[in-house]
Amino acid sequence: MSFGPPPSPYTQSAVAADQARRRRRNRVAGGTAAVLLVAALCVGGGLLWSAGDHSAPADHKAAAAPQSPDDVRSTVEKVPASPEGQEVIEHYAGHLEKNTDTNPRYAPGTWATGKILAKAVANRVEGYRIKPHYDETAWTLDLGGYVCATSRHVTADGRTAVVVQPPKGDGAGDKGICDQVVFLDLNTGKKLWQRKMPAATFAYVTNTNLTLTKGVVAVAWGRGSVAYDMKSGKQLWNSTMTSQCEDKGFAGGRALLALVGCGEAPDTTYKVQKLDPRTGKNLWTYKVAAGVGDVYLPSSDPPVLAVAAGDSSVTDLITLDGRGRHLATVSLNGYDAKCGSRSYGGPFFGVVENCDGMVVGPTQAYVMSKENIANDQPSDWIVAFDLTTGRTRGKFEGREMQMVYPIRMSGDELLIYRAGAGSVAPAALVGWNPRTDKETPMLLFQLPEDDEYELSDPEQSDIVVEQGRIFFSRRQLVRDDNAPKDEVLMAIGYQSAGLKH
Repeated sequence: MSFGPPPSPYTQSAVAADQARRRRRNRVAGGTAAVLLVAALCVGGGLLWSAGDHSAPADHKAAAAPQSPDDVRSTVEKVPASPEGQEVIEHYAGHLEKNTDTNPRYAPGTWATGKILAKAVANRVEGYRIKPHYDETAWTLDLGGYVCATSRHVTADGRTAVVVQPPKGDGAGDKGICDQVVFLDLNTGKKLWQRKMPAATFAYVTNTNLTLTKGVVAVAWGRGSVAYDMKSGKQLWNSTMTSQCEDKGFAGGRALLALVGCGEAPDTTYKVQKLDPRTGKNLWTYKVAAGVGDVYLPSSDPPVLAVAAGDSSVTDLITLDGRGRHLATVSLNGYDAKCGSRSYGGPFFGVVENCDGMVVGPTQAYVMSKENIANDQPSDWIVAFDLTTGRTRGKFEGREMQMVYPIRMSGDELLIYRAGAGSVAPAALVGWNPRTDKETPMLLFQLPEDDEYELSDPEQSDIVVEQGRIFFSRRQLVRDDNAPKDEVLMAIGYQSAGLKH
């Protein structure tokens, strides 16, 4: 097994990522002058159509179906009466004197409900009340040990899970092993259950992947995997390494996919399996071609693979049908899917599902381009690829000095974050319908000047949209070297000035 003990605060590592952090800080620019919001309401993305139309229906609200409490949440956002934004969260972290670039305080998870923004920080989860001009920590859940893995998924009634180390002094915790699953309520901060993962001797922050699907919490760590019932915490099934193949991680949401690796690196081969979440039974298998170095699973349903073919970064998307049969291969030359690219010093806190530069919808995958530094041209763009044919179906252009990032689906529309340009233009949350090329302004706001670049970078910060609000939250917290005792902005959020809750 190639995974060793994980990095600080578990052991020590992450220097390369933190040097990159310093370089990014130096790129922060902008002014603090007032912004003309009206200008941001203009300019839509150009569209590149190919023959045929496989797009979803124009009315994205039609995709909103009632969900049971155990479903993984899929929210359809409403267009606010006014896009003018107001701040509803501004939370700072203190006591960072010892947290330097080489020894950060990790904050690897962010979730939002209608009333609470929740954040995993070191060995706890904190809930902050969402309210304009009001900063209150509504609850704090002490986890005992450090957080090892998180999932972006939340149930329809506001629950999620984390994997943590046991409290120090309980044996495994002193060795960096991650063998505790905690299921919690994000609205109340209540721990609903906690279970010890079976035979998790080799589960570390570097290889533990956690996900949620309907009624089930699933964890894989290479040498084993386990699934639990959400309501009771009862173990449903588990597997241990009995051959040269092992479960590397899962993708959840509307279905459960397993990434299975066979053999030792650098000769590992991969296959993807669809599992019955309640039994672990294999429903179908797709074998990935030999020579692929890494595989990510940005979507379970529809099933989409992001693969690094002969390279260290993702080179292609592979789309499958509902039976695991190959549909299309999309070259990502010139694109930046941001799979496994979060600015940690390694594959920490779960990487199998995380591709922060792309979003998969019912019929299309949306991938951002690499940054374009040419003058008088968009800084980047987002292209929609048809999942059946692999052909381009639409293009949403950013603006000069204003990158655009795909965030998530809202029904059949894509939610996009457009970064601000200092005093020249505000940041924005927009909805985009690729079938009609209609751009709908959702929120216009101004991030703090000194924090804007880092908060806008999905490699460094979580960007979460939920119930008419957008939140930005750092994944690593370090002191300000110019004022080591000062608090540091950890999370900030905005909603429409016309929103009354």
